Amino acid sequence: MPTPRTRPDYTADERTQLLGWLDMQRSIIHWKCEGLSDEAAHRPVLPSSPLMTAAGLVSHMRWVEHCWFEVMLLDRPSDVNPQFGDVEDADLQADGIPLGRLLEEYDRQCAVSNEIVASLSLDDTGRNTEFKAGAASVRWVLLHMIEETARHAGHLDAIRELVDGETGYY
Repeated sequence: MPTPRTRPDYTADERTQLLGWLDMQRSIIHWKCEGLSDEAAHRPVLPSSPLMTAAGLVSHMRWVEHCWFEVMLLDRPSDVNPQFGDVEDADLQADGIPLGRLLEEYDRQCAVSNEIVASLSLDDTGRNTEFKAGAASVRWVLLHMIEETARHAGHLDAIRELVDGETGYY
């Protein structure tokens, strides 16, 4: 069954619109992965960027969600997130991890993110004092995550077309 991709209502309140746009972009991430084999999902298509794969981007998106909502907003531990380790681009490294598992982990992380947002005001700011970005408001984080997710959905557009010729928007 296709992943629903629904824009928020034109007159919805700010919170509903921000979460609606983010959820739509998250759905596009899923849609761009539908029907991909594990082999295709792990196939690099850019010689100078071997980690830029469908699987790598899904892994990255999971950890970006964790970084912004759990670490920056709630100051939860960052040590489980490969973005905070010593290995460059570790969050893109998904060799041997099935795409289905990566998508499930992404879904679970998005659900945690949504729970966090539901518990906070859009004007609340992050609790993390170790990083300057920890002072961002929930509103700023949501806008950034819309931008980040849409950017990588665009990358997945190109990757998918290069891997197997599948195209489509929205």
